Amino acid sequence: MKEQMRETKEKEESLSESEEERLDFISRVPDSILSYILSFLPTREAVLTSILSSRWRTVWTLVPTLDLDQRKLSKTLVDQSSCTTLGDILSNLWMLRNTVPNSTPIQKLRIHWFTHCFPLHAHTWIRANILHGLQDLDLSISTPLELPRCLFFCTTLVLLKLKGQFLLNPVPSASTLPSLKTLLLQRVHYANPNSLSTLLAACPVLQDLTLIVFGSDLERLDDNDAAAAAAKFNIIVLVPTLETFLLHLQDLWYSHKIQINTPALKSFQFLGWMGEDVVLENLPNLVKLFLHAEKHIFTSFKEYSNRVLDFMRPLYNVKSMEFHIKAAQFYGELWCKSCVWNAVRPFLCRAPKLQTLAFELTNWPGYGCCAPIDCLEEALDVPECLSSHLTTCYHKGFSGNDIEMQLVRQILKAARVLKTMNIIVGSDLDSQAKLHIHEELLTFPRSSQTCQFVFD
Repeated sequence: MKEQMRETKEKEESLSESEEERLDFISRVPDSILSYILSFLPTREAVLTSILSSRWRTVWTLVPTLDLDQRKLSKTLVDQSSCTTLGDILSNLWMLRNTVPNSTPIQKLRIHWFTHCFPLHAHTWIRANILHGLQDLDLSISTPLELPRCLFFCTTLVLLKLKGQFLLNPVPSASTLPSLKTLLLQRVHYANPNSLSTLLAACPVLQDLTLIVFGSDLERLDDNDAAAAAAKFNIIVLVPTLETFLLHLQDLWYSHKIQINTPALKSFQFLGWMGEDVVLENLPNLVKLFLHAEKHIFTSFKEYSNRVLDFMRPLYNVKSMEFHIKAAQFYGELWCKSCVWNAVRPFLCRAPKLQTLAFELTNWPGYGCCAPIDCLEEALDVPECLSSHLTTCYHKGFSGNDIEMQLVRQILKAARVLKTMNIIVGSDLDSQAKLHIHEELLTFPRSSQTCQFVFD
């Protein structure tokens, strides 16, 4: 009896030890794995794990990522007096990391701060981390800040995102970013007309580029000298490795030049004003295009339409294209009062290999402005892409007016290998109007026997 009790007790103790070991499994996980797990948490939550136990006190310092977002760290942005300053946060983190021996250098630094931001603190931290092998830098700061010169000589930087009033002033013929593959510049300020071009020339392996430039971003150009003020702002992209490029020019009243020579480019998005000095060349691999070009108020309709068509001339290999047309820009020049086809057809002629087309007509005259007329009277009127390549078409913001109906009719008649016509109806239409559109479109003749309508 005593022997059985002893065996039972030993078994219970053994089970208890096994249960404890199972529950304490995480304590045996190596620091390298714990720090990897913490890297997926916001910095605030990662630092808070230091209060769990003495084992966790320094684990967060092994995380190579630092993410400081004021919207997440501050309880409110309405009462700015209650917001912790960026300097306080950076100083505390810096002190804590320096007290831990063998803390991991920061590889990814993200700072998004909008109030109580002192440039000196951000400047110091950028310099300190660049000198220790920083790979990803993502900054969005509302306070004006001139970037440290060492940023333009960082050999380890792979990703660079700058949003805000940073003064971009790289050193000509000396700057080098040999590892940079992703670059985003949004609303930054430029020290001189060649600041952007100088930076891009220092990025020999760049693959992904996003440029968002507003007219106000160029105000500093006039502060230098008369020669700089008279010069054009240069957007010169001569990067043989570039694969994706988004260029957004908003209210860019400043005279500028665009030159793009990127033989590896596959996807190009252009939004904004179309200037007079635009050179596109050596784009044999470009297959995807998004075009939302706007007319400057002082540019004539004819001149503007010619610019847009010249812009598309080198894009002959495009297979997927989305464009937006506004009546205020093409009315009277590319569009005759009897047929919207005259506005769309030139775009399609510039892309003979086009397979996927998406477009939206905005601000066109409404119902009854013209009667449906067959605009494809001659075989020569049919663009090559419609007769042999186009398989998918999207009409966005469809409201069912005569202009849109006429255009869909012409595409269906011309597109001989079309498989899907996607009609994305405007959200402001009621169910009865949508049903009427659906029924009328189904009556249109189609050159392709396999073409199907898809209504969204």
